[in-house]
Amino acid sequence: MSETTTSSGQSERATKQFVTLTIADQLFGIPVLSVQDVLASQPVARVPLAHPVVAGLINLRGRIVTAINMRQRMTLPPRDDGSEGMSVVVEYQGELYSLNIDTIGDVISVPLDKIELNLATLDPLWRSFADGIYRLDEQLLVILEIERLLDLDAAEAA
Repeated sequence: MSETTTSSGQSERATKQFVTLTIADQLFGIPVLSVQDVLASQPVARVPLAHPVVAGLINLRGRIVTAINMRQRMTLPPRDDGSEGMSVVVEYQGELYSLNIDTIGDVISVPLDKIELNLATLDPLWRSFADGIYRLDEQLLVILEIERLLDLDAAEAA
């Protein structure tokens, strides 16, 4: 969160890059370095007795990947338009997870000193896995912390 100085004497703000994505018209961001892949809709094999947010398993180039229903994880209503959305593949504790989302956006650079603490009005569940917010011109970017988002054991305890 410090400024660095270039050879020309100008200061640069420390930034972090995020991939933006939407779920139920809400904009979220995940660190770009966490993203392994972006996929179109994939066939999902259901898993009996799995955690409620686990949509099932997908085969990604020979690797078994756990698909997470992000709408369910964030207690948002299911899609009503019949479309299947997209997936962002991330790695957590050596395993791949496919986060089922509505749409993928852009990669944006966010100045670290402009990331704010979670708002008190933010849903308590979202606050538990949000790492802060960034104010864009017309909406808020909720920055997700992948480790807390995918810690399903903590989610069951809550």
